[in-house]
Amino acid sequence: MRASELYAPTLRESPAEAELLSHKLMFRAGLIRKAAGGMYTYLPLAWRTMKKIMQIIREEMDAKGGQELMMPITQPAEIK
Repeated sequence: MRASELYAPTLRESPAEAELLSHKLMFRAGLIRKAAGGMYTYLPLAWRTMKKIMQIIREEMDAKGGQELMMPITQPAEIK
């Protein structure tokens, strides 16, 4: 499927609340949408992109004999 056929609303102008360049570009590209104050949601194109990146990383780790480690909680700064 072409990216142009996906439901991804794009913007012509940058949102007023966006300060960082990456934030502005992700909004304009249709990767994220603001859900509430300080909360954002990924749109389908962003999910598709992240899945492809994760697959590439997994393939490279497997080729090098690496192991994937899931850490669902945030670790304190003292543990290094």
